[in-house]
Amino acid sequence: MQCPFCGDDGNRVIDSRIARDGAEIRRRRECDECGRRFTTRERIEEVLPRVIKRDERREEWDRVKLLRGVEHACVKRPVSASAIERLVDGIERELQESGEREVSSGAIGRRVLEELSAIDVLAAVRFASVFLDFSSPSDYEAFFAEFAPAAGSGIDGGSGLEEDGAPVASPRAVAAGGPGPHGPRPLGARR
Repeated sequence: MQCPFCGDDGNRVIDSRIARDGAEIRRRRECDECGRRFTTRERIEEVLPRVIKRDERREEWDRVKLLRGVEHACVKRPVSASAIERLVDGIERELQESGEREVSSGAIGRRVLEELSAIDVLAAVRFASVFLDFSSPSDYEAFFAEFAPAAGSGIDGGSGLEEDGAPVASPRAVAAGGPGPHGPRPLGARR
């Protein structure tokens, strides 16, 4: 292993740790020549299928490309970076275990949509709008019919009504001081 700073081959490992749930070993090294420290990562070389694009081109699997797409869909959504990593890790593991030599980008995209829908429906809509090339409101309607919870008409899958038929106050309205489950509150009144 060459030092990235001076190019010398002589270095020693000063710390080793298991990372990414045992899938990687992280090693801190110190160069014998210049004394600077750097990190290396060891990972099993995985055999992943080639990806068949819509236009029939074949590409090598690109984890970073999928990760960027999912991260972009999750911008300003309550989805943690670790949840995104787990999603991409899971899909990568499924591809490796499948034993297939080639897989369509459509199959990968559908799998991402399934996983992302379970995490955050709006992030899934963002991903789908690019992946499925939405061009009209009916495309969004079809997506919600397939991937959103089917019970009820509310965005959360509910009817939007309490058991007694009264409308449910949205958490945002309550937090903003709007009408809550007990009706509107007078101006200046505190809860």
